[in-house]
Amino acid sequence: MDILTFSSYFSFFFKGGSSYENQLATKDFMNAERVGEVFTMLKRILLITFIVEGVGALLIYTTLDSTLIPQWEHRIFFAVFHSISSFCNAGFSTLPLGMMETPYLYNYPLQVIIILLFVFGGLGFPIVINVVKYLKHLLNRMIMWITKKQDHYIPRVLTINSKVNLITTFLLIVIGTLILYIKEYDHVLAAHHGVDKIVTALFTATTPRTAGYNSINFHELYFSSTLLIILLMWIGASPNSTGGGIKTSTFALAIFNFISLAKGRDRIEVFQREISERTIRRAFAAMTLSLLVIGIGVFLIATFDPKLNLLDIAFECFSAYSTVGLTLGITAGLSTASKLVIITIMFIGRVTMLSILVSVFKKIKFTNYRYPTEEMTII
Repeated sequence: MDILTFSSYFSFFFKGGSSYENQLATKDFMNAERVGEVFTMLKRILLITFIVEGVGALLIYTTLDSTLIPQWEHRIFFAVFHSISSFCNAGFSTLPLGMMETPYLYNYPLQVIIILLFVFGGLGFPIVINVVKYLKHLLNRMIMWITKKQDHYIPRVLTINSKVNLITTFLLIVIGTLILYIKEYDHVLAAHHGVDKIVTALFTATTPRTAGYNSINFHELYFSSTLLIILLMWIGASPNSTGGGIKTSTFALAIFNFISLAKGRDRIEVFQREISERTIRRAFAAMTLSLLVIGIGVFLIATFDPKLNLLDIAFECFSAYSTVGLTLGITAGLSTASKLVIITIMFIGRVTMLSILVSVFKKIKFTNYRYPTEEMTII
């Protein structure tokens, strides 16, 4: 997302324009309604990025203890670095142990700010822009009602894409936090108390979705909790965001497809709209290819390092594919061949296997005919 945004923007800046084909490609990627809105959205993305990271840095600065970082310029650098790292879902920290560094482990206001930053960054810029547009619409309706007693209602300001991804993100956060809070209450969360347990559980449930920070030792989690973390890493963030994974919309479409099949329907309908067949096929391909790449990665690492535990290898591969950066502690001990496998998985996960296949295979010409339809036995 960042590469395409900056390359498109600087191409426009230095050339003074962009080809119509490039604008169409960027329009589809960013879910812009019209081609003319592409560079307007690019400017909005850059503006939102600088504003959010600036506000985040300011809030982080207010949570820092001057006794731990005496020099104000070092505190500013710490705040700016962690704000950018959090918003971009990078997960890098200037602290040797990250958020597990003892003085910062119990700095819960800092953790809440970091959570807000990487969740916001993981929503995706088109969704954020659409939500801002929706809030402006609600404010305008309120003002019109107060001043002129008119309800200036415009239907479907909030797109289906935004609704599905926002609801899915919210449910993943709530369910993940609740499960970890209940299961790890007297285990990993034992060192925290009261509301602090909730903050730590929330941090642990949200960071696997490509943020990469950790305020606990993931190796100490129960086996079932580790499986939940793997699932959250696989799902990842929302489309067109700073995060990785198969995306929340893909996971939501899979759930909608299960429900649709169970009800005997031949199509997926959400919020009084039918999801296109092309979208469903892309979602199925993204899920299948991700599991195929991860499965091959697990097989290769198990071959190169046969002494490693299968769960540790699987955790490493899911983390690599979704560019999360979390580990159960085996990364440093991997052989050179296994490290190359992890590097390859990270690259494929960031670019997506579907994009690689599209670039490799030659597109067939459009044909006006269709073959007769046949049913195949599935279950």
